[in-house]
Amino acid sequence: MITVIIPTLNAESGLAAALTALVSASVEGLIREVIVVDGGSSDRTLEIADQAGAMLIQSAPGRGQQLAAGAKAARMPWLMFLHADTVLEQGWEREAAAFIERVEIGQRPEAAAAFGFALDDLGFKPRVIEWGVAIRCTLARLPYGDQGLLIPRRLYQAVGGFQPLPVMEDVDLIRRLGRSRTIILRARAVTSAIRYRRDGYISRVLRNSACLALYYCRVPARVIARIYG
Repeated sequence: MITVIIPTLNAESGLAAALTALVSASVEGLIREVIVVDGGSSDRTLEIADQAGAMLIQSAPGRGQQLAAGAKAARMPWLMFLHADTVLEQGWEREAAAFIERVEIGQRPEAAAAFGFALDDLGFKPRVIEWGVAIRCTLARLPYGDQGLLIPRRLYQAVGGFQPLPVMEDVDLIRRLGRSRTIILRARAVTSAIRYRRDGYISRVLRNSACLALYYCRVPARVIARIYG
């Protein structure tokens, strides 16, 4: 039913947990294939992926390019794109399966689904960011890649798939899908807060916001990538 596609580059710190969260859905038959698309890791990323039974694909580094390569190799009718430092909350598979069923039997038009956003850190600042993301997703229906994306292959192909962008590949795809074909599930994707802790929460939020604004001003992605860090 689902092919999961995970782009990696020296992702050993989070990959095992991300893959472990997929086990129950694999046992139930919801996930039939997991593809790890590696951009040249020098740590234990490939070993972890191999031990988990994932299909390994080598690619030039660049998340958009890696995601596109994984989608091209996928064999299932549904694609789920997931970052290597994101762990889906327990029970996510029930909500995902219900969404797929509604689309498949025609209860709702074809659409893509992202998960709610959470950070794996304690304190007030992570909760404020989660609240801000929830508002953004409610008002603008603009999830980012660290929220995962579950999409029918035919819809993915119809909108042109991921473009080979170094950053903003997630926003670029969501923009082409549009509000009416993007929904947010209640189950959460818990992502690593390492960038926020390293750069500072306020600095990271301002940098992300600046990158989004530059994207909508049509600044080239290679320029935005230098700002994103």
